[in-house]
Parts: sequence; C-alpha cells; structure tokens
Amino acid sequence: MTTPLISVLIPAYNEADTVEELVQRTARAFQTLQVSGELIFVDDGSIDDTAKRVEALQETYPWLRLIRHRRNQGLTVALQHGFHAALGQYIIFLPADLESHPDEDIPKLYQKLLEGYDVISGWRQGRADGKVFASKIYNAVSRLLFDVQVHDANWIKGFRREVIEALPPLRSDWHRFLLHIAADQGWRVGEVATTWYPRKAGRSHYGFARIPVSLLDVLVIRFLLTFSQKPMRFFGGLGLASLLVSGIIFAYLIFLWFAYAMQKRPIFWMALGLALAGLLFFLVGFLAELIVAQGDRLTELERKLERIVDTQDTSHRNEII
Repeated sequence: MTTPLISVLIPAYNEADTVEELVQRTARAFQTLQVSGELIFVDDGSIDDTAKRVEALQETYPWLRLIRHRRNQGLTVALQHGFHAALGQYIIFLPADLESHPDEDIPKLYQKLLEGYDVISGWRQGRADGKVFASKIYNAVSRLLFDVQVHDANWIKGFRREVIEALPPLRSDWHRFLLHIAADQGWRVGEVATTWYPRKAGRSHYGFARIPVSLLDVLVIRFLLTFSQKPMRFFGGLGLASLLVSGIIFAYLIFLWFAYAMQKRPIFWMALGLALAGLLFFLVGFLAELIVAQGDRLTELERKLERIVDTQDTSHRNEII
C-alpha cells in the first residue's frame, strides 16, 4: 500500500446513517485534489451498525481503515488513537455527523496548509445549532488566555504530521485545546472559512453540561503550558509571597512589642503559618522540578522506542482497542 499524503480522521459514535456519504464525499475530495489518501474511522464504542457499515465499504475503498473501541472512551482518546495510526503527511480531523462536508472542507484545509501554515482550523459560516452563544464565550476566553487569534477553535482542523508528533499526551477533553497547545509550541496557526450544515441523522452527543468542564480544562491547560517545564516559578512565587507577608507581619509584631509592649498572638500564629506554608511551597517546587526532569528523560526514551516501532509493519487496516 502506497503511503498516503493525506490522512482523514473521523471519530464516530452511533453515526451509522452517515458512514456511506462520508466515505463517498471523502473519495471525491481525494479525486479533486488528485492525491493519495486514507480515511480512518475511529468507532468509539458504537452500539449501532457504524463499524459494520465501515467494514462493508472496505472492499470498495481499500484506503478505508477502521479502529474500534470496545467501549465509548470519548473524543480525546479517539483522536489520540487515530493520530497514532495515521500515516499521512497531512492529517485532517472531521466530525462524523456531516455538519462538515469532506468534499468541500478537505481541499480547503489542505490548500491552506500548503500556504505554509502548520495547523488550520475551520471557521463555521452560517452555524445555527443552538450552541453559538456558548461557542462565542469559549472562543473569547481562548483568545484572552492564549495567543490563538482564530474565530472557531473547536471545529475541524488540519495538521502537518510534525505538529501531531510534537503534541503531549492528551487527557480529559483536551481535544478542544489542540490549537492552543500547538500555538504555545510555536507552530503557525491559521483558519479558513467553511460552510456549516445541519445534522441529517442521529443526535448531538454534546450538551451544555460540558461548559463547566471546559472551563476547568482551560485553566489546567493554561497552567500546564505556563509552568509545566518551570514549576518552581509557580510554587517558588507562592513561597516568596507567603514569606514576604509573614516577614512584614513579624516586623509589625516586633514594632508593637518594643514600642508598646504589646503582643498579638492570633497575628503571630498567622505569620508563623504563612512562613511554614512558604517553606512548604519551596519544597513542593523542588519536588516538581525533579518530576519534570524525570519526565523529560522518559519522553526521550519514548521517542527512541517510537523510532524502533516505526520500523515495524504499521499497515493493519482494522484494529480493536
């Protein structure tokens, strides 16, 4: 099998009714671009016929691959497994609900990547799914906390392979923050306008309950991107602040003692507690630095192991995870 230039990755959960059209539209996209490609469906524990319909189409479309999860593990895990299996130089992520049409959006994302961008995000035009307001809040917070000047950070995306290989392990719902992580690593991020289409079948698997989870995740991401490689700056900063406040309070207590022979025991215990807290923050900072150092060594070891694995056969069409 010829190594594909483009890998299209589509995670799916109970989307059997859209499989055939998705494959046909992807085939048209490859024909339009006149490039070799592959389509990877990640069946995320579907209880309908999603996997069976993909398998039925594999005889007609030899570039169609299937990864199956035994249970639903969420979009982030599905993307990670898809990224790991993708063979193309360019990797494009699309939804399975046909709100994005592959024959229109794959060429748009690919052509934009050819302009020199490392990551491209789609910008939904004409969206009318009842989540526009929540999406605007999310994107506004993203632009405020991160240097990612795109209008729709949580939509379809295209990546150069080097970007995917540089991503850290993803967890929780971090698929929403791929642009943020890539931008923080220095990759060039852009966007392209795409047409939004209403869902033809099935129902959305995401609701407003994800908003507080996303808020917590965005704070964690911001913290990790800022301090993951320099934790002492965070914990040491808290320690210095605690010791500084403690020192000021102790100086005030000493002044009271010599000037007025007064004692303020509650304030004394508070100052002592702040001093101990400051020392503990420094201790945690040193421990965190040791953990980061060991993590860097493990990362280097993983890269060496990946180079060994890459020499083995990776042409399996169907995988069950």
